[in-house]
Amino acid sequence: MQGKIIKGIAGFYYVECDGNIYECKARGVFRNRSEKPLVGDFVEFIILEGQEGKGNIEKILPRTSKLIRPEVANVDQALIVFAAIDPAPDMHLLNRFLVNMEMMDIKSIICINKNDLKKEERIPEIYTKAGYKVICTSVKENEGIEEIREILSNKTTTVAGPSGVGKSSLINTVAGKKVMETGEISQKIKRGKNTTRHSELITIGKNSYILDTPGFASVDVPDMEKEDLGWCFPEFVEYIPSCKFSGCSHRSEPKCAVKEALEEGKICKERYDDYVTFFNEINDRRKW
Repeated sequence: MQGKIIKGIAGFYYVECDGNIYECKARGVFRNRSEKPLVGDFVEFIILEGQEGKGNIEKILPRTSKLIRPEVANVDQALIVFAAIDPAPDMHLLNRFLVNMEMMDIKSIICINKNDLKKEERIPEIYTKAGYKVICTSVKENEGIEEIREILSNKTTTVAGPSGVGKSSLINTVAGKKVMETGEISQKIKRGKNTTRHSELITIGKNSYILDTPGFASVDVPDMEKEDLGWCFPEFVEYIPSCKFSGCSHRSEPKCAVKEALEEGKICKERYDDYVTFFNEINDRRKW
């Protein structure tokens, strides 16, 4: 039988197949090969004789993608949720997350939630220009909900963002039922209570799953070659081949097409400044 791992806890893997959930363990052969089943994996499994609802995972099918933190396989896209206000959006943090997704070749959609509290206009303009899909949503006013629902349909999506931006309320509204626990905003520190404890795929429709991840306050730039960083900024890509020097760092070299696009207003300065910051971080990391 074939199914999809939707949850893994303490060595047990819960595999969904034809609307049923089977509690499975992985065969010892995986440990011998230093392999580990991941949430999101498609697997072949057998049902144990005389043990209804229990089985053994026999084979992990090829993966199309793999996230490191949290460890999850076969993610189709990332829905990155920030709030228009309370907490205010942090572009630097958003750019860090986007670079991580670009490095893993996972498509990102940006969602600006709580749009009823403040109409956010600048961030959609910046990131749409950079090549990203941006959707403004409001659970209270039902704004953007149907668009999010369409984007999540028939996909496995990791939903990420800082604590307190309303991810759980948004997904519950999209799903039309309570599938995620919501947390309250801490009035003292203006952050949400983290309601996510482990990696789990949540079914929100036929062949439609979301992976909720713990709210983050910081994201590391991925371990990568500094020469590859520019390709993780979609708005740089059309200009990079026109740079005079091969391996241009897009910082101080003459006749850099990226810098020229920046000066002409085709690239957002804040995005470019973050590129330089990330480049220096990677460069300093390599020195050690």
